[in-house]
Amino acid sequence: MSRRTARIASTVRTARIVRTALATLSLGAGLAVALPTQAHAATVVVSNSTDLSNAIKNATAGTVIQVRAGTYYPTATLQSTANGTSAAPVTLTAYGSETVKIDGSSLPDGDWIFKLTADYWNVSNLTFQNSPDSAVVCQSCTGTVWNNIKTINGGDSGFTLTGDGTMNNTVRNIDSYGNYDAANHGENADGVAVKFGSGTGNLITGARLYNNADDGIDFWSFSSPVTVEHTWSFGNGVNRWSDSAFAGDGNGYKLGGDGEVVAHVINNSAAWGNAGNGFTENSNTGAIVINRTTAYANSKWGYYFATSSAKLGKNLAVGSGSGAVSKGSKVTSAGNTWDSGIATPAFRSTDASSAYNARSSSGTLPATTFLTTGSTTIGATMD
Repeated sequence: MSRRTARIASTVRTARIVRTALATLSLGAGLAVALPTQAHAATVVVSNSTDLSNAIKNATAGTVIQVRAGTYYPTATLQSTANGTSAAPVTLTAYGSETVKIDGSSLPDGDWIFKLTADYWNVSNLTFQNSPDSAVVCQSCTGTVWNNIKTINGGDSGFTLTGDGTMNNTVRNIDSYGNYDAANHGENADGVAVKFGSGTGNLITGARLYNNADDGIDFWSFSSPVTVEHTWSFGNGVNRWSDSAFAGDGNGYKLGGDGEVVAHVINNSAAWGNAGNGFTENSNTGAIVINRTTAYANSKWGYYFATSSAKLGKNLAVGSGSGAVSKGSKVTSAGNTWDSGIATPAFRSTDASSAYNARSSSGTLPATTFLTTGSTTIGATMD
């Protein structure tokens, strides 16, 4: 285990801090805003890194933090232990439709850009880039919603959920790409990592995870089921950094590890062009469910489930280097293109260029004919 990976593992053992309500919310030099009550929640507009840091740290249930356009360069990790509630979450978002980038270039080596150890936050329409380590880490969080964010070109995994008590979090329409941990030669930097913890009800949907040094998605040492749907994972594990000791695994979906037996669920998602397997159990012997997915042109297996009790149904595999599937005797396989009597439908397009296009105005994945077949019964619909 690398030092950075060990750091995330150790943080999950840290006792959570319960912050009591304060009388005022301090925002930079001399600026104060009355804290919200249940009847009145503060809306705070920030335009510099100091005010952003203070607003995040001192938020209370119902606070709305709006960040004006620009690129912000914090000099310390932005972090909070302040809880929202299900009825009054804390909101952190861009102001209107403005473009906001939070850049980690001025942080000390090994720092994260944003660490949240709190419940019921809604974070949206922000880019976290150039982090020395992981860009965003949500530790032992419950009920957070992340929508239309980007975690790019960081020094470890782009986005991480970790810790016991990680429950009912939704990661929607995230782009996470270009993440590379130079100190470990790409061994740890995933697009999205749900690692070292437990908690049910976590959902990743509409994600686009690509060109990361290690895996697109990694569920190493997470002991509760996670659901993934409508997600693309591609181009991971390719040595784009001219690292002579490159160690990235390059799986599209790494669904286990460290002895955990977990029934993760992957629906209507795709993996292509990864240096490893498209979808792999990674030693997880649990009853993983893989349904209506597509694996195309991965360097190893499209689907690798040698020891698990996986349930593979209505999946489409074409063109992966080691073959369509490696499955053990405990696997249930039905309606997949490798099963007897199942035809492999033709793709409308194998040109992946449109997969890089801008998302729709609502944040959903770009429209594409890439890897679509028109079938209503097999393979990812690519939306």
